[in-house]
Amino acid sequence: MISGAEIMVKCLEKEGVSVTFGYPGAAICPFYDYLYKSQIRHVLVRSEQNAAHAASGYARSACKPGVCIATSGPGATNLITGIATAYMDSIPMVAITGQVNSELLGRDVFQEADITGACEPFTKHSYLVKDPAELPRVFKEAFHIASTGRPGPVLIDVPMDVQQSKVAKFTYPEKAEIVGYKPRTEGHVMQIKKAVKAIEEAKRPILCCGGGVVLANAREEMVEFARNSGIPVCATMMGIGVIPMDSPYYLGMIGMHGRTSANRAMQQADLVILCGARVGDRAVSAPQQIAEKAKVIHIDVDPAEIGKNMAVDIPIVGDVKLVLQKLASQVKNTVPKEWLEQVFGFKRTYPARGEAREDAVEPRVFIRDLSSMMEEDAILVADVGQNQIWCARNFNVKEGRFLTSGGLGTMGYSIPAAMGAKIAKPHRQVVAVCGDGSFQMSMCELGTICQHKVPVKIIVMENGRLGMVREVQDRLYEGRHMATILDGDPDFVALAKAYGIRSARAESNAEARRLAAEMLECQEPYILVCRVDPETPTI
Repeated sequence: MISGAEIMVKCLEKEGVSVTFGYPGAAICPFYDYLYKSQIRHVLVRSEQNAAHAASGYARSACKPGVCIATSGPGATNLITGIATAYMDSIPMVAITGQVNSELLGRDVFQEADITGACEPFTKHSYLVKDPAELPRVFKEAFHIASTGRPGPVLIDVPMDVQQSKVAKFTYPEKAEIVGYKPRTEGHVMQIKKAVKAIEEAKRPILCCGGGVVLANAREEMVEFARNSGIPVCATMMGIGVIPMDSPYYLGMIGMHGRTSANRAMQQADLVILCGARVGDRAVSAPQQIAEKAKVIHIDVDPAEIGKNMAVDIPIVGDVKLVLQKLASQVKNTVPKEWLEQVFGFKRTYPARGEAREDAVEPRVFIRDLSSMMEEDAILVADVGQNQIWCARNFNVKEGRFLTSGGLGTMGYSIPAAMGAKIAKPHRQVVAVCGDGSFQMSMCELGTICQHKVPVKIIVMENGRLGMVREVQDRLYEGRHMATILDGDPDFVALAKAYGIRSARAESNAEARRLAAEMLECQEPYILVCRVDPETPTI
């Protein structure tokens, strides 16, 4: 005989799970008791939301589903923001929650919450398991759903009595057979032919690379397509890093906080090729205006995303990696020289902003310096707020990754996500950049960093403000700074010392560069606090 809890652990082992992130409670204790006997590493976070963020950072770096765990009631509901963050950015994740006994469901007993119902809008699928014999099938399906098609989070809710109940034997399915779930990966041949013809006829084409290209691990295919076609490339925030910033094909990030050169090229193009991008409002504020002037090719594995925000002339449903391979092998370089001279003229016209300072750290200059100092395959994790845009516009991702919460825009994401990324890729440099506001949303994870000896580097841009919201108040509310002044902040260097973490404070760009070098050489966790002028703009 074997219990449901032991089955759950064996399912994780069969899926090759080596690391989980979680926070225990009574309703998930049977599972934790068997996890104790397993070789699977468990990382105890200090807040359940950060278990989901850490699993997200792990998944994005390891290129396989991350796993997070919580107990019933508030433990499960604390996961919600992290699950929603993963859903908006299409991150493969399996969230496991404990639940009250089956016979108590719906009676509002202690620590009961309908977590499957609460998470329905932002999970790919969810399961409430009432029979331990169903656990192997559920786990096999959950990992399959999370990692195929358009990736995303899947929730498995297991009542405590189901974890404790026993069945005769454990057999794990070889594959998932799910009726009605057959993600299409091959792009339609005729649609690809239409796309090739449109590319050959275009006079002002542009490629827009989204997060789907990153998720499909299609960096090489995108570079080859850009090289073979000669088409200039821009990126959404989630597509940053597919094409290096210093590439001759790259124009920069589009959107409200993007590069003027990239935005102008998008507006003047007669053909826009969207690759794994939903082009939401922060990427293109008026997508229909572009669609009125340009022919649009949209490539995405999720048919629901095609045409959602921008009218499409040639839809191609399929795996971006496979579709780009086919396009790259068929296209010819027919891009007019005049168009290339025009768009790269835009790039020269709008150089990077900011000048080094001696009285404070100019963050845009510092991020460029940091970029030049970090290794080729380094991972940068940006939080949300001004620091996110400073990083997105100024950090040159070479062979590494740029991680951030692009869809939901979740503050407090960077530190736990950086922990997950570092655990997934222990030999790579991993640096989290956050503001003093977002740092305080997850600084409890410094305890996790110390307990599990995760040598992440954290940069805190300290300006005493919720800088991006404050800019909105300046622009739209006549400078009435309500609830955006961070008075009462701790001394972050002293806080780091309390945790036994090395730290330093930079008061100028020269000092920041010197300390960043020291930070990158350090083999332990390190916190670098950069004092930033509150008046420094986002872009």
